[in-house]
Amino acid sequence: MKNIAVLGSTGSIGTQTLDVVRSHPELFHISVLAANSHDELLEQQIREFEPELAVLSDEDAYKRLKSRYSGSTQLAGGRQAFIDAAAVDAVDTVVTSMMGFAGLEPTMKALDARKNIALANKETLVVAGEIVMRRAKEQGVSILPVDSEHCAFYQCLQGENRESIEKLLLTCSGGPFRGRKREDLEDATVNQVLAHPTWNMGQKITVDSATLVNKGLEVIEAKWLYGVSYDQIEVVVHPQCIVHSMVQFHDGAVIAQLGSTDMKLPIQYALTYPNRTASSFERLDFWKMKDLTFSQPDTDTFKGLKFAYEAGAMGGTMPCVFNAANEVAVGAFLKGAIKFLDIYDIIEETMLKRECILEPTLDELFAEDLWARSFAATLLSR
Repeated sequence: MKNIAVLGSTGSIGTQTLDVVRSHPELFHISVLAANSHDELLEQQIREFEPELAVLSDEDAYKRLKSRYSGSTQLAGGRQAFIDAAAVDAVDTVVTSMMGFAGLEPTMKALDARKNIALANKETLVVAGEIVMRRAKEQGVSILPVDSEHCAFYQCLQGENRESIEKLLLTCSGGPFRGRKREDLEDATVNQVLAHPTWNMGQKITVDSATLVNKGLEVIEAKWLYGVSYDQIEVVVHPQCIVHSMVQFHDGAVIAQLGSTDMKLPIQYALTYPNRTASSFERLDFWKMKDLTFSQPDTDTFKGLKFAYEAGAMGGTMPCVFNAANEVAVGAFLKGAIKFLDIYDIIEETMLKRECILEPTLDELFAEDLWARSFAATLLSR
């Protein structure tokens, strides 16, 4: 029986993680549930899974839950309680499914406590990849990727020498605006952006998919997970989303991982690794597949991917600045404060304004994140 902590349990990945646990009660026990502010859904999860601890980062949400819940689960509230939930003694694996830069502190806390990580919070590696991977190695713990593309790489590389990697072929759906040009996107609405043709995801990551920022974040994540250079990572637009990613080796062979568009598959793989466990997930029907197409991304229109490569190549604090500016811009877009294409302008201007610090400490990364958010916010009111 593996004891699991789910940080971000009320979000898209968190709820799908609980679906996997629900399907295999003989394999998993939920020890900790932690969320930001969705107290009603968290209460439902507490009553079903009966964890030893449940945490709400938002203090008001915690007070609401505490006023009506009288069960055996211990409740805690506040940001520090959320971070500390990653280090509960009984937990074997921490699923980090919270959104954005906020995932860094809990992840570091879990690593310091020698917990294995099922990583769904890509921003942790984007902003602090070198520090995080070094800490995991020092502590002797595993970081297993939950992203479908990185889980695909992980599976393709089983039994392989990573020095034989020639190229990581990172697949990309192209988002809801695939094939459109910049002039077509000037008046793109929130509803249009959130209408992803293939994946059912949270709002922030769906916007990132439309801008190709999400793919850029995955490029930086791949660099740290697999120890390759940026010129060894190539993004391939594959709208059918059947091939989740591919590895090309230096002998010319290519290994690909295929599967249905169901995030529960990579979640279950991460939780059960190194074993494979039977599931009822949808199977591919090869006789119904008409086409599998592949093309290059349009980085002139979808500049988020280009900015990510630039930030990654600069290294140091620049990926942190890139990520923070994007988080501010996406939040403003979802509120209707800026237009879709303004997201790119805010990212670019924020990156251009800041000098890069090489080999930053964690404290310097937190300071850079604050600076970038503050500067990006000033651009919203122009």
